Amino acid sequence: MAFENDLVALLPRLRRFARSLAGQAADADDLCQAAIERALRSRDQWQPGTRLDSWMYRITRNLWIDTVRVAARRGPHDTIDDTVLHVADNSHAAMEAHMELNDVDRAMNRLPNEQREAIALVLVEGLAYKDAAAVLDIPMGTLTSRLVRGREALIRELGEAA
Repeated sequence: MAFENDLVALLPRLRRFARSLAGQAADADDLCQAAIERALRSRDQWQPGTRLDSWMYRITRNLWIDTVRVAARRGPHDTIDDTVLHVADNSHAAMEAHMELNDVDRAMNRLPNEQREAIALVLVEGLAYKDAAAVLDIPMGTLTSRLVRGREALIRELGEAA
């Protein structure tokens, strides 16, 4: 039961990471659900005493890579922009915050996958460089380079959005 409780506590962070990969809320929810399902089926492969979040991020990332490969074979498809869902909100502050969040979302989505994953794990989720490098299965130097390039690209993108 502790495994399930820890998994539930991890859901907001896992969903946020899935959103950074998928870009769209609906795709992120599907990805998150698939990751949870896989974790529950494979729970005997998780080593108690190790980081559950890192294990789940790796599962989520691997599922996303599979999803992208399948989508590439199928070809492009149209999605409904999340901003359509917020049209009824007339609060000025909420609208402004939502617009800024959309700018960040768009800037993140323009990053190469490698940079977006590194930024999502380290800057958004707060993983240590060592843990993020392990999730991505890359050396720490590579992670650091991706973070530097990703940060610079975000600064440029967000500077242009202002």
